[in-house]
Amino acid sequence: MTAHSDSNDDIAMLEEALPLEALPLDAWHRAQGARMVGFAGYHMPIHYDGIMAEHSWTREHAGLFDVSHMGQIGFSGEGVDEALEILLPSDIKGLKPGRQRYSMLLDQDGGILDDLMVARPANGAFDGAAIYMVVNGATKYDDMAWMIEHLPDEVVMNHMDEQALLALQGPEAGEAMATLVPGTADLTFMQCGAFEWDGVALWISRSGYTGEDGFEISLPAEAAEAFADALCALRQVKPIGLGARDSLRLEAGLPLYGHDLTSAVSTIGADLGFAIGKRRRAEGGFIGHGRVMKELADGPGTKRVGLKIQGRLPAREGAQIFVGDNLVGEVTSGGFAPTLGAPIAMGWVSLPHSALDTALEIDVRGKRIAATVTPMPFVPHRYRRAAA
Repeated sequence: MTAHSDSNDDIAMLEEALPLEALPLDAWHRAQGARMVGFAGYHMPIHYDGIMAEHSWTREHAGLFDVSHMGQIGFSGEGVDEALEILLPSDIKGLKPGRQRYSMLLDQDGGILDDLMVARPANGAFDGAAIYMVVNGATKYDDMAWMIEHLPDEVVMNHMDEQALLALQGPEAGEAMATLVPGTADLTFMQCGAFEWDGVALWISRSGYTGEDGFEISLPAEAAEAFADALCALRQVKPIGLGARDSLRLEAGLPLYGHDLTSAVSTIGADLGFAIGKRRRAEGGFIGHGRVMKELADGPGTKRVGLKIQGRLPAREGAQIFVGDNLVGEVTSGGFAPTLGAPIAMGWVSLPHSALDTALEIDVRGKRIAATVTPMPFVPHRYRRAAA
């Protein structure tokens, strides 16, 4: 799915995915006037008031997103840290209670099977889990099968499929959340913890997928409607659909699995090496380590880059990227950036053509349009970080 998109082609493509499951808030979305489409195996709201309006509201106020299609997984048992350090390239042993970090599942050849968030609840505060993980909705069952295959019997994996997952994003998200759950005011970016609202247990992290300040809230599915109603009763909050979520994450330069990230591409080429700490690089021992080390030493063959596009015509996923007559890459995400008032894109290009300010051309419906490699994020992140 692309960003500037009430386009019939995009809607039709999403609606082809059948059969579809219902989110816990399915009836709630429809009552709010949502346009529902198929995505990642679920009926999901693409917009309520229109993608452009919802994008702008989130940038200025606070938007509530339903991301219950994502996979929530708890891990416990003897040796859980050691076991997960085989599956993930990140430092799990060094992950402190009440903290989370970005990571990936890699295959044996170092290709990216999924990207994910991994957290350590304090004293098993979240349903007894020693480690809590959120994976992408479209890949969650494949992810769990892969992990079952590679985890020892002593480690227990719990698919938390009775939990809903909501995201509150935007510059007024902190104020809105503190109104309902005062303790969240103390959280900073990538901190997390157990909270309570009206007798309901919540697991909340200060994180998200828009580049804005915000929270992700895991809660029992049966409590999701009441909590969504309470949030949307606040002046700062409106429900926001999948369309604006995509345009916001593109402006933030955040990759989407299955599009910008696949098993064919690498961590280093994707510019995600920050997720692999110094100790893990030195010690290795994780699946896919060989390719990571080789590309750290020699460089990747291709690289994920941001693309600033001249004119008003957006370049969509699959558009080919050229230097003269030479095919050097492909667009993996693209669309109109409402905040910038211009089209932008993300793509993979061969390493010699990945430097900032490199002039490229993109073939859009048989017409070459000029593009330039540009830094990401396209719109600066506004996370609430801890004071230095």
